[in-house]
Amino acid sequence: MVVCSSRVDSILVHFEYRLQFPLLSRSGMLRKLIEECSTGDGASVSLRLDDLPGGAKAFELISKFCYGVKIELTAHNVVRVRCAAEYLQMTDDYGDENLILQTESFLSEVLGTWADSIRALEACEEVMPYAEELHIVSGCIDSLAMKACEDPSLYGWPLAVCESKQSPENNGLWNGISTPTKTKPTGDNWWYEDVTFLSLPMYKRLILAIESRGMRPESIAASVVHYARRYLPLMNRQSSFDDANQGTDIPKPSEADQRALLEEIVGLIPNKKGVTSSKFLIRLLRTAMVLHASPSCRENLEKRVGAQLDQASLVDLLIPNMSYSETLYDINCVQRILDHFLLVEQASAITTPANIVEEGQLMNGSDSLEPMTMVARLIDGFLAEVAPDVNFKLPNFEALAASIPDHARPLDDGLYHAIDTYLKAHPWITDVEREQLCRSMNCQKLSIEASTHAAQNERLPLRVIVQVLFFEQLRLRTSISGWFFVADNLEKSAKPNGNLGHTEDESHPIGSAEHGATDGEDGVKHRVSELEKDCSSMKEEIHKLVKAKRSWRNFTRRLGFNKSQSCCSKRSKPSDLRATSSSVNRQQNCENIEVVVPEALKVN
Repeated sequence: MVVCSSRVDSILVHFEYRLQFPLLSRSGMLRKLIEECSTGDGASVSLRLDDLPGGAKAFELISKFCYGVKIELTAHNVVRVRCAAEYLQMTDDYGDENLILQTESFLSEVLGTWADSIRALEACEEVMPYAEELHIVSGCIDSLAMKACEDPSLYGWPLAVCESKQSPENNGLWNGISTPTKTKPTGDNWWYEDVTFLSLPMYKRLILAIESRGMRPESIAASVVHYARRYLPLMNRQSSFDDANQGTDIPKPSEADQRALLEEIVGLIPNKKGVTSSKFLIRLLRTAMVLHASPSCRENLEKRVGAQLDQASLVDLLIPNMSYSETLYDINCVQRILDHFLLVEQASAITTPANIVEEGQLMNGSDSLEPMTMVARLIDGFLAEVAPDVNFKLPNFEALAASIPDHARPLDDGLYHAIDTYLKAHPWITDVEREQLCRSMNCQKLSIEASTHAAQNERLPLRVIVQVLFFEQLRLRTSISGWFFVADNLEKSAKPNGNLGHTEDESHPIGSAEHGATDGEDGVKHRVSELEKDCSSMKEEIHKLVKAKRSWRNFTRRLGFNKSQSCCSKRSKPSDLRATSSSVNRQQNCENIEVVVPEALKVN
């Protein structure tokens, strides 16, 4: 009788003398050990088998095989039995069709199906050194990588809904091979869920093998995202992390395990722009900050986010501050991300010839500044969002606003809104600091709505308000000159080329043209009247500001608001309108209106 008792790292086996022969005839190691321990008097022998792969369960199956009892091999136990048979030297030298040959034959059948290959690879975890030496691990990984890169519908592979290795009894078996009763539809992501049951070292080797076979980086990145969401609970929530693992049957890993897992996952993501969404990368960066990942890992994530910052949203950039800074959101992290984006854009502009960029614009009809413009809007929105923070320092605001090139902002309305919000939340800053902050804004690039709001904004410095009014007056002059130019053209088009040779039949079209020209002049007169009213109201606002600053008493004279100015004088008679419009039109042909900016209005 064979009595087997398991201990830590060893198995104690008792052999009766009359039952030793079946084991001796199949195993070279057992024959050697029994011969060394036998006394020759027919007594029983006790053997201690240290480091037997698979432990007592594997030895039990081997004992049944040696005594002629039929055993049932499955994808879960074949790896253990194969490694134990190798350890016990059960080759064909000790019997025909010995256990090593039979397990090898069965393993080749297991590797023919996707689900059994997954289960066999999971079983390798228990006997890793021996499975590695016998190339079972590499065989399973190569089989899975080949199947993942091919279309399973071409080969008719049964894609099982893979269960975890703790519940193998849920799968039907036929001759030791699983026959799944439930299949799932095929697609590019059909294998993502199955490989999440693998440990991180196995998963990493599988991903590297799949990548070496030429799979698209987008598919590899999607699989890594799926794996990260399964084992990193913080990736599945945005704000609260206390119950991140609630509602799942997956044991929550320790913080150290999650940190190691996150750093490995960052290395597995393909280093190609756009293969992973910016939302996932930023959430991965947040998780790295919470788990206190290595500085190199966080720097890698910041560079990846910066390379595709134009694809991010404002909500994504609101990263909670995990450092000792007093601000609510991590301003420094956003600054580093923006700096890397600017470096990437600058390098791209240097390496791309100008003629190629122009050709791409003609073919695609897209603006080359579109990514930069999107980032400018994103940063302006971010500044407006974090401006109410009383701990947000002025130098940080200015540095973030000045990082965006001036040509990237078609309008400065977003930046003006951020500045106004900051001034409202920080009323204690000095006038010098207010003027320094407003220098980040270009008053010429404000829309009509923003200019109207800025002209009445008491939080802005007086210099900025006057500057806004000046550019509005300049815009008004340009508009008036444009209307006079239109009126002059209407006058010229209304005059006939010559009256000679015209009959009475042609007099009617001439009369219609004169009537249309008269209507056009009436419209111009009405528009000029409205512009005169606007100009008068603007003049009154500027006079109020001039009274507050005696040093600017010559302000209206330099801007041209004299009593003799045509736009602020009494309304001209209709008979003088044509002469006035012709005179203004001639001035406009010489570079429109020459405007002298007062020295007091210039912003350094």
